[in-house]
Amino acid sequence: MVLYGSFAAFGAYFCMYAFRRPVAVLTYSEIPGFRLLNGTLEPKTLFLLSQLFGYCLAKYLGTGICSETPRNRLGLHLTASILIAWLALLLFAILPPSLKPVALLLNGIPLGMVWGFVIRYLEGRTTSEILVAALSASFILASGETKRIGLTLIENGVADYWMPFVTGLIFLPPFLICVHLLSLLPKPNAEDEILRSPRNTMNRESRHAFVRRFLPGLIPLILSYVFLTAYRDYRDNYQADLFLELGVADPAAFSRTERPVAFIVLLILGILFLIKNNRVALRSTYLVMISGLALLAGATVLFDRRIIGPELWMTCTGLGTYLAYVPFGAVLFDRTLAATRFAGTAVFAIYLADAFGYTGSFGIQLYKDLFDSSADRVQFFRSITYALAASGIPMFLIAMIYFLKQKPAETTTS
Repeated sequence: MVLYGSFAAFGAYFCMYAFRRPVAVLTYSEIPGFRLLNGTLEPKTLFLLSQLFGYCLAKYLGTGICSETPRNRLGLHLTASILIAWLALLLFAILPPSLKPVALLLNGIPLGMVWGFVIRYLEGRTTSEILVAALSASFILASGETKRIGLTLIENGVADYWMPFVTGLIFLPPFLICVHLLSLLPKPNAEDEILRSPRNTMNRESRHAFVRRFLPGLIPLILSYVFLTAYRDYRDNYQADLFLELGVADPAAFSRTERPVAFIVLLILGILFLIKNNRVALRSTYLVMISGLALLAGATVLFDRRIIGPELWMTCTGLGTYLAYVPFGAVLFDRTLAATRFAGTAVFAIYLADAFGYTGSFGIQLYKDLFDSSADRVQFFRSITYALAASGIPMFLIAMIYFLKQKPAETTTS
């Protein structure tokens, strides 16, 4: 059952990236920049921000929609989300350049809901770490692989703006198959509920209760996630540009740098599954996240001193980023609910963090073009790497201390 659930979750979310990331490999060089304030917004930034704005908006909406959706309607919501996103890519292909950002905005909104719907199938189980590890490996791999497929389609004659739609067409059938497989997963059993706490849908009152109870710990946790998401998204969106500035022109570099990252993250999350005590597992999860940020800083120091090369540096920044980022996707909050016995769904906490996180991502890309345009992509990336490590590590430590002090509630209902 674990292998079955891992395959279905991995496949569904891997396919989702085919509807999101291929637009990031386009250069948009024939479109003029957009004057704003005292700077010029690069056309690629404008297009990516349009999609990101929709994705970010979905996270705010998803705090309610994803946590309230009944389990028997999750498959329908997933299917509708991906079809709407795909039709938006058709608009992206046929609309004039001035309206293409609107199409990407419409594309981003439904895609931002997919993670929450998939997680609802996986959380609250004694095997959740393994299932979520497989799910997380999907987006680590999918970003590079779907961008590589997009570039290959262009090299084989597919027009630039039609390429994202064609890529989506390729991945639509396997996505629908994986959603059907997810819908056949059984609900968490009685043992799961005893060990991990019941996972109920959350109405507005229960969502407010969650925030009131854990606000002192949520503040540093969400602040760190704002910077982390902005960093991760910048690396993902501009990885092609970073490679070019670093002198790496081989499209296969996407795969070479991301595949080992996915394997190591999958292995570490699998090890966390072996820890049965929820509080010990929660502490271990925070230590993994802190180690990820330390790796970011250490690898960048080695790169600056030319001890390691560009590809190894990009691999290390990917590994450090995802060691800190991936646990937010379910494991961190799943164990938090289990340790505190708060009866709800981890999806609410995930989407609350995501909403603020993608707002930060939106802001950092605006800042680069408008206020730090003189710096090249690599120089800017180095700077924010050090800033993330310096700010994120102490905030993770504060959040860890707070949540580990929380006593389990005997009866907390939604």
